[in-house]
Amino acid sequence: MKTNSFKHIILLAGVSVVLFSCSTSRHFQPDTVNTEGLFGTEQTDSATIADKPWQELFTDPLLTDLIEEGLNNNPDLQIATQRVLQAEAYFGQSKASLLPGVNAKGTGNYQHNPKSIYPDGPRDVSSYQLGVEASWEVDIWGKLRSSKRAAYADLLASEAGKKAVQTRLIANIALAYYKLTSLDAKLAITRQTVKNNIDLVETIKVLKESGRVTGAAVVQSQAARYAAEVTIPDLEQQIRESENALSTLLGRVPGSIQRNKLSDQEISALLEIGVPSQLLENRPDVMQSEYSVMSAFEMTNNARGYFYPSLTITASTGFAASDLDELLDPTSFASNVIGGLTAPLFNKRANVTRLKVAKAQQEEALLSLRNTLLNAGQEVNNALNSYENTERKMSLRAQQLEALEKSVDYTRELLTYGSATYTEVLNAQQSLLGAQLSDVNDHLQKLSAVVSLYRALGGGWK
Repeated sequence: MKTNSFKHIILLAGVSVVLFSCSTSRHFQPDTVNTEGLFGTEQTDSATIADKPWQELFTDPLLTDLIEEGLNNNPDLQIATQRVLQAEAYFGQSKASLLPGVNAKGTGNYQHNPKSIYPDGPRDVSSYQLGVEASWEVDIWGKLRSSKRAAYADLLASEAGKKAVQTRLIANIALAYYKLTSLDAKLAITRQTVKNNIDLVETIKVLKESGRVTGAAVVQSQAARYAAEVTIPDLEQQIRESENALSTLLGRVPGSIQRNKLSDQEISALLEIGVPSQLLENRPDVMQSEYSVMSAFEMTNNARGYFYPSLTITASTGFAASDLDELLDPTSFASNVIGGLTAPLFNKRANVTRLKVAKAQQEEALLSLRNTLLNAGQEVNNALNSYENTERKMSLRAQQLEALEKSVDYTRELLTYGSATYTEVLNAQQSLLGAQLSDVNDHLQKLSAVVSLYRALGGGWK
């Protein structure tokens, strides 16, 4: 009888292996995502600045030190690291679900039987058990394996998410640093303009004393001086707020940031953008979306597995006795093996709902991937056009500045000889100040365009 029982169990296990090999689980095949024309330009060269390490792109040593500090201390990046650790733990659990569950078991039971049911006894019954129990769900349809592959895809997605946080952090630190240097430049220009206006006020006072201008000229020149000077507190406030924002990125408390001048900032890298398909390998948020599609696909497979029978094999071994003193006696040894198939018949549409939701989530993940790619292409195109347009502006701005500087010099000189009015001098100085501040904005826009392009292409995590 015992031999036949073991034969039946072996036969059941053999059938399970056959069914296991005929699993209904489908293997994930990455969809071909169309990236043609994604950048809005025709590209054939695969060289891209995304392959350039950030230490080589940014040459200012103070900036590279700040980026290194941010990578070590930024709270968002540390949170992303913890999410990776969580995903690793879930993946480890998913692998373990393919193995049998083993539990040690010790029980004691006392039962007092009523005389009305057991008139001849036994009235008091005790039993004790001590042993080990193992249970294993045979993954016939690949349900558990699909869950494991989904957990692995989630792990890869979390790692890509961490890389995305890193690329964004590097770009944000660089942009904040360049903004600070531009504010410093604006503050220096404004202070110099105020100094020049003070000199102009003194000149006009002298001219008034000689009767060549009226008191209105003095008052108006003073007003022009204060019009420039009144912007200094706002610039200083912007500098303080920008320093505090950068300190937060670095994981610091608010405080001052050591930095160089805007004129010292250079990014000499060639603006090579490669081909759009490289975004699938270089840009972390695109990679993260791809892994999310993979995870959703595997969870759809997992949902299908619930429609088929599940095979569970349970085995237990140990000691059982009615007297505690005899529990460890060799004659008290007992063992048990149970194999059973459970097929779903009616479970209130839980399986149908699970599959429908999984399919919808899979389609949602695919749409999210396509949207992420479109946004990436838009960012690349915007950054590239911004750089090219800024180059054109800076060329024209240089000519404008040269003309305005001459205008200021000429009108100031002519004012002393009475060939120009004080309003012409004031207008020339005001125009020069506006052009100088715009020139600072141009330089900042050019630096920002390179940083944005670098991030848009997926640079910073390699």
